[in-house]
Amino acid sequence: MDTSTLYQLFLSGAGITTDSRNCPPGSMFFALKGDTFNGNAFAGQALEKGCSYVVMDDASYAVEGDSRYVVTDNALTALQRLANHHRRRFGTKVIGITGTNGKTTTKELIASVLSKSYHVLYTLGNLNNHIGVPLMLLRLTAEHDMAVIEMGANHPGEIKALAEIAEPDYGIITNVGKAHLEGFGSFEGVIKTKGELYDFIRRKENGTVFIHHDNPYLTEMAKGMDRVLYGAADDLYVNGYVTENAPYLGIAWKAGKDGDVHEVKTQLIGAYNFANVLAAATAGHYFGVPAGEIDKALSEYTPQNNRSQLKQTEDNVLIIDAYNANPASMMAALENFGDMAAEHKMLILGDMKELGADSVAEHQRIIDHIDSCAFEKVILVGELFAATRHNYTSHRNVQELIEAFKRSKPKGKTILIKGSNGIQLNLAVESL
Repeated sequence: MDTSTLYQLFLSGAGITTDSRNCPPGSMFFALKGDTFNGNAFAGQALEKGCSYVVMDDASYAVEGDSRYVVTDNALTALQRLANHHRRRFGTKVIGITGTNGKTTTKELIASVLSKSYHVLYTLGNLNNHIGVPLMLLRLTAEHDMAVIEMGANHPGEIKALAEIAEPDYGIITNVGKAHLEGFGSFEGVIKTKGELYDFIRRKENGTVFIHHDNPYLTEMAKGMDRVLYGAADDLYVNGYVTENAPYLGIAWKAGKDGDVHEVKTQLIGAYNFANVLAAATAGHYFGVPAGEIDKALSEYTPQNNRSQLKQTEDNVLIIDAYNANPASMMAALENFGDMAAEHKMLILGDMKELGADSVAEHQRIIDHIDSCAFEKVILVGELFAATRHNYTSHRNVQELIEAFKRSKPKGKTILIKGSNGIQLNLAVESL
């Protein structure tokens, strides 16, 4: 079945599902495959639960003569082509966002700002990969003025593929750093892959990128493009500076050299979020959102999902940043915590995953930095940190950490909790 015919079935239905346990009446089930599952095996079950059609790539699971089974060469490719076809149907302006750190926060801040003046579709949760991006695009309606689509990657070519599906008109790379080095092979591989977003927009008529001018990698990568610059320099399209960081981030921003200064107190922790906030102010100003509404959106945004969250418990103040960790984000969090005005500082750090051959050196570099700081107590969680040269308390996993807190719980501390999501440090929050 070609994409146009499949699209007519999509329009007559009630949305898309890839989970046979969640089959709204009239929806279309895409039988995707993975390393440990085969969606084709659940095609019949999806129809029984209410789906109108199943799109599959293994005819042996189809019932002969039943037109509800739509057999294609590849169900995932069919989903991606359908999403691109749907995206092209509308005149919605699409902003693509990627980067090593901060892309989710930046995406949510930009969506919050633009929503003050526009009807905006934006990536939910972590639907930022080869499956999530198509699913988000298929939620576009004629009512949406803009879409803010996050794009994640851990291998070369993945941003290129996502850009070809979403066809962004505008792009933001928040930054480039050492992350997913097992997949990218090197830091140069990270730069090349993230730059695939710029490569796509270069080919697009009137394509524009928003550039954090303070980052030399980004300014070099975007040479020759239509650029909207933001950063610290006074003559940029939007510029600003940090006004406070105790612990919530406050910034001042203005448009151009002579614009009015706007001061905003955010609900974000960490001066490293300055560029993310300024990116949102820049996008808002570029698309004509009134300055007062930009300020309101930035001050109202509340982070979720263990990203730069502040939590006051009966015994401690917690700074929870346990969704992701790589050398750049870890060092930024540590430096920010070191500068923060707080007493009795304590660290709980979890391993940084997917660093490949650089893993040993990068974990040791973090330890060496901590050695030069004056934190009252440091606890390490995970086998990678455990293997470094250090004199700190160490646990193999979060379960050991929780058991240790049952015996002796920290009290009266300000605690930074930082580590890769796979270490699951969020599970220890209730113990503090």
